[in-house]
Amino acid sequence: MTTVPAPPPLGAEVFDSHCHLDIMVGDRKASSGDPVALAAQAAEGSVGRILAEARAVGVTRLVTIGYDLRSSRWNAEAARDHEGVYAGVAIHPNEAHAATPETLAEIEKLAREPHVRAVGETGLDYYRDWASRADQDASFRAHIEIAKRTGKALVIHDREAHDDVLRVLAEEGAPEVVVFHSFSGDAGMARKCVDAGYFMSFSGPVTYKNAAYLREAARVAPQELILVETDAPYLPPTPHRGKPNAPYLIPLTMRCLAQVKGMDVDDLARAVSANGERVFGAW
Repeated sequence: MTTVPAPPPLGAEVFDSHCHLDIMVGDRKASSGDPVALAAQAAEGSVGRILAEARAVGVTRLVTIGYDLRSSRWNAEAARDHEGVYAGVAIHPNEAHAATPETLAEIEKLAREPHVRAVGETGLDYYRDWASRADQDASFRAHIEIAKRTGKALVIHDREAHDDVLRVLAEEGAPEVVVFHSFSGDAGMARKCVDAGYFMSFSGPVTYKNAAYLREAARVAPQELILVETDAPYLPPTPHRGKPNAPYLIPLTMRCLAQVKGMDVDDLARAVSANGERVFGAW
């Protein structure tokens, strides 16, 4: 499964707050022929191998995230079947046209399962126009209510929609726990999240040379509101851009964040792990 060399292991355990195991093992074909996801699928991985490679570098738990009903069912089942795997379930904003009352009822049913720890990824995506903004808005608001009814964390996909995401959260009343997945805002956006108590999950792009704004955002984010993720098989950290991402590459992002924060990487790993229990519940 490993397509690039594994980084040196961390000295403290950490977890991957957001990945897509179903895409990584080829259960779901990559949308639009995405080359990174296609390469991951061609590797013919298995959940067991992905977990073993992650644990070898200190990444002991994964949260695998759904993006439509089929994916959410798959990931919920993976969480039931594999120790150290937990799930999020939702209809992705790009699929918001499929967020019918019947489908949302099924998502809520899945969200109540014990190994499902999040409602997501949901939110707004203004980069792509695969679903209308009206459909995205309605779906997002419905997922917020599901998160509140089930008491699960809300995991947000926010792409070029910062102001509207924050507005909808304010209008609906945010759930107790909100996570901005693959945080993409600048320091100003980070300050708004800090003021609201929202968690910011940083992924591979924080390591990119042209993403100084993300590193500035990470400096603003207090360690008690930071999570780390891969979004695997997407968004691999430097120096592996263009190749499939996987949870075993988390240490590269962790080390970058620790440098940005002026912290020992193992201390940051321990803080992130503690945050994980605050967000997703006791492991």
